[in-house]
Amino acid sequence: MSEPLVERIVHGFYALVRQDALLGPIFEKRIGDGWDAHLATMVDFWSSLTLMSGRYGGKPHVAHLGLGLTVEHFERWLALFEGVVNAHCTGPAAALFIGRARRVADSLQIGLNIGEKALHLPGRAAAPVNAA
Repeated sequence: MSEPLVERIVHGFYALVRQDALLGPIFEKRIGDGWDAHLATMVDFWSSLTLMSGRYGGKPHVAHLGLGLTVEHFERWLALFEGVVNAHCTGPAAALFIGRARRVADSLQIGLNIGEKALHLPGRAAAPVNAA
């Protein structure tokens, strides 16, 4: 696990996102010509999540408000991300990236009130419910 690996995954992932028929238009509308800044922010975000660098200080939930996102968008996002991760690393590094991505997807969906279905995205067990 290293900064160069984080950068390769982030840049590879967003190269696919920009070409994706479902996700590309959403990102282009929001980011426009600010891709360099967005990529730098996402490298900081993933560095913080995987390497505990502490470089990211943003508010992901706020950044995703008003985009009209659905569960299908998150499923596609995860599929693309997991494909890029698996192309660049294996073992514990891949498991860390993918595990964190799934948590991010679940957290954003819950925060955006997409619904309970977010807790049951493919490949994940349902979150435990505390009946306190």
